[in-house]
Amino acid sequence: MALRIGFLSVAHMHAYSYAAALLRLGGVEIAGVWDEVSERRTAFAAAFETVGFDSPEALAEASDGVIVTSENLSHIPLIELAAAAGKPVLCEKPLAASETDAARLMAALRSHPFPLMTAFPCRYAAGFRELRSRFESGELGDALAACTTNHGMCPFGWFVDVSKSGGGAMIDHVVHVADLLWVLFGEEPQTVYAQVGNRMYGQAWEDTAMLTLQYPSGRFASLDSSWSRPKSFKTWGDVTIQLVCERGVFELDLFAQELLHYGDEGPSLQARFYGSDMDEGLVRDFVSVVRGEIPSPIPAEDGLRAARVALAGYRSVAEGRPVEP
Repeated sequence: MALRIGFLSVAHMHAYSYAAALLRLGGVEIAGVWDEVSERRTAFAAAFETVGFDSPEALAEASDGVIVTSENLSHIPLIELAAAAGKPVLCEKPLAASETDAARLMAALRSHPFPLMTAFPCRYAAGFRELRSRFESGELGDALAACTTNHGMCPFGWFVDVSKSGGGAMIDHVVHVADLLWVLFGEEPQTVYAQVGNRMYGQAWEDTAMLTLQYPSGRFASLDSSWSRPKSFKTWGDVTIQLVCERGVFELDLFAQELLHYGDEGPSLQARFYGSDMDEGLVRDFVSVVRGEIPSPIPAEDGLRAARVALAGYRSVAEGRPVEP
């Protein structure tokens, strides 16, 4: 019998790529979709030849596991609903868009222990896995600093409605890179200093955000998390990491799918990973979680850890100084 995965809201565009990746796996079917906006529900159901549900409870009951791809500030209520039904959840980032949401999530996990996985597909990029392997091998020594970006085009819609998103470019884009740095360094930032601007679009929400992360080990990282790519840009945006080590530099561009290594001896080394699919790796692991084959590889703690970096960024802007996450 095919595993049934349901979608609790498809407000986020990633719902479509996750659904397509699920169907490529085989042995999985989309149980259905619930969304409070009937047009979104109908369009998604038609695209994947599935059924729309009138209530989130009914969708959860009909599913073996659920994927939450709602507006940011709707994540926690839908996770709580799935938790009460005892269903494993894959939730879009940011897992929590406020400190209140983070507290509610921890309470839900205590009341109804259940598998929860955070949607950080960048972990599954072949280039990042290569970077991690080579960094951990010590070939260039320890990391001293990182210069990182997560640029994108402004998605508009609910993403710029702070009552639904919780913020602008900072809450949308910080978490991916914050998580990758956690995976690489194995430590959380000691302080976060952030500055934001709105000169791209001139609206109340921030379209540019620059953060500096200071780590207990003495490492530091810069993170440009901005909606600054024009419509004619070659991709919707980028995720890049320049990792400065003791004996050289790694440069990773996830969407160019290449890793470059510069050192003092010999030519640069290049590795290319065209054709890799981050979303497929993410949903494949979620299917294994639903089947009980593995524990969640990106648990709630990881999702909250990354979200706290973005939330600290907002506190830093408000206070005009570095703050602790």
